[in-house]
Amino acid sequence: MKCPSCDFENTKVVDSRVSESGSSIRRRRECEQCGFRFTTFEKSQTNSLMVHKKDGSTEPYDREKLERAIMIACGKRRVSLAKVREKLSELEERWSAKKEIAATNIGEDVVEMLRALDEIAFIRFASVYKQFKDVETFKKELEKIL
Repeated sequence: MKCPSCDFENTKVVDSRVSESGSSIRRRRECEQCGFRFTTFEKSQTNSLMVHKKDGSTEPYDREKLERAIMIACGKRRVSLAKVREKLSELEERWSAKKEIAATNIGEDVVEMLRALDEIAFIRFASVYKQFKDVETFKKELEKIL
């Protein structure tokens, strides 16, 4: 690992800890040349998961893209990023058994996750995901919650 301060090639690991969710490892590193200390995070890669989209195309799963969409739905709500990441890691663990997954399955799983976390975030995400055509469809979804 290159030192971000001096670009020296060799660094040593000073401390390693598993993250709270258990999905990544935090490593404290020190440059062997200049002594600069920095932190890195190791996370298992889920790029092998392919997503089949509604238009028929297939693309690699992108956690950051999904996380951004979820956090937009959670905007100005009391839902922490850490909690979203924890729940998203649980979903990814469930999806990891498959090589391919339909975007609709991902959407439905996220909708259910948000239903349990925050009802307003759930409605926000569902309104975009389910593309409500009119107020009646939206009201029916609200009635399910109430």
